[in-house]
Amino acid sequence: MSWANEFEEVTDMHAKYNGYSFPLRDTVTREKVHFHNRYGITLCGDLYLPKASTGSLPAIAVAGPFGAVKEQCAGLYAEELAARGFAALAFDPSFIGESGGEVWNVASPDINTEDFCAAVDFLSTGDFVDPEKVGILGICGWGGMALNAAAMDTRIKATVTATMYDMTRVNVKGYFDSADSADARYETKKALNAQRTEDYKTGTYARAGGVVDPLPEDAPFFVKDYYDYYKTERGYTERSLNSNEGWNTTSSLSFMNMPILRYSNEIRSAVLVIHGDKAHSCYFSKDAFADMVKDNPYAGNKELLLIPGAVHTDLYDRKDVIPFDRIENFFRQYLK
Repeated sequence: MSWANEFEEVTDMHAKYNGYSFPLRDTVTREKVHFHNRYGITLCGDLYLPKASTGSLPAIAVAGPFGAVKEQCAGLYAEELAARGFAALAFDPSFIGESGGEVWNVASPDINTEDFCAAVDFLSTGDFVDPEKVGILGICGWGGMALNAAAMDTRIKATVTATMYDMTRVNVKGYFDSADSADARYETKKALNAQRTEDYKTGTYARAGGVVDPLPEDAPFFVKDYYDYYKTERGYTERSLNSNEGWNTTSSLSFMNMPILRYSNEIRSAVLVIHGDKAHSCYFSKDAFADMVKDNPYAGNKELLLIPGAVHTDLYDRKDVIPFDRIENFFRQYLK
């Protein structure tokens, strides 16, 4: 069952803080910046810096969740990290938000992994950053992208994932692996490719719809969890795909045969995997962590941190739940 709208009604809701889902404290500055990835796509980010900083800082690039924009969770994490003394870049991946690329509202396991590496390019060459002290932080679907980037980019010294999704796994096998069969995958591919033909005929791209609205009474808890964030003042922003019309329907095609965590057990740099133990998505982090440390001689700097009682979106914006002290200490330990 799909829990996205086929058609999205226009909403009169607005982001709570002038385009952002969180306030900016007076000890932190926020500056819009632009940089490009290896494919020539211009990306847009918000660079957060502590006002009292001097000299070169350790730096962290932040992205996610999947279908969110920098004005939501990524910005909240970056703002908090800047308040703790880091240079933090929250950015919109290719094809969404204020970043470039054609066509809009599409995701790519390759290009979106490259987006993290492009953010490392930008941070590593800034005169406000120590290039030997650069890390990344991926939330939800961009947690998987972060691990993929860490497996490829040796400049990344430390990686944190929060409430991670493996987007290739969920697209190939369905939620909770409930559609893990060749026949189920074939039917999904058949439907997506039929839509691809229709899109080409019309010259437009059908949208999958964001988080379902109105919320059905029989919706499972994790759908209600998403609604409570994306469809209320708590997390709504105007550019967010999940808050509005969602991805292009055919966006998930390339995720169906490109497993992004294939070489995660060759990551040598430090990784902290964080998840709520009551989250519907917790199995992604548990399984990814087990695969990452299996037969990995560099398993000693990897850690799985489960937050008791926390659900998926608690790690989006609940500062009383997100273990920022642990995240700060982790980055300070390994970005040195």
